[in-house]
Amino acid sequence: MISTRVRIMHDSGLNARPAALFVQVSSKYDSRIWVEVGTKKVNAKSIMGIMTLNVAPDDEITIIAQGEDAQEAIDSLTELVDSNFSHIPDCK
Repeated sequence: MISTRVRIMHDSGLNARPAALFVQVSSKYDSRIWVEVGTKKVNAKSIMGIMTLNVAPDDEITIIAQGEDAQEAIDSLTELVDSNFSHIPDCK
C-alpha cells in the first residue's frame, strides 16, 4: 500500500467536474484506490464517495492505492491534480 498527499487548487475544490475526472482516472486502474480527508476515507472510484468529502480549494487530500498498478495510479492522479484538472494523464 502506498500513499501521497496533494493539495487541491481547483476553484471548485473536488466537486462536479474535477471529481468526475478524478473518478475517471481512478477507474482505469485495477488497484484499490481511496481518498482520505481527515477521518473520512472513500473509494476513489465512487463519484458519490468523492462528493461526500466536500473538498474545498486549498484542502489537502491523501491518495492511497494498493495493488499491482498502485504506483502508476498514484502518479496519474497526482499528475491530474497538479495540472489543476486541465490534463488527463495517459493511463494504461
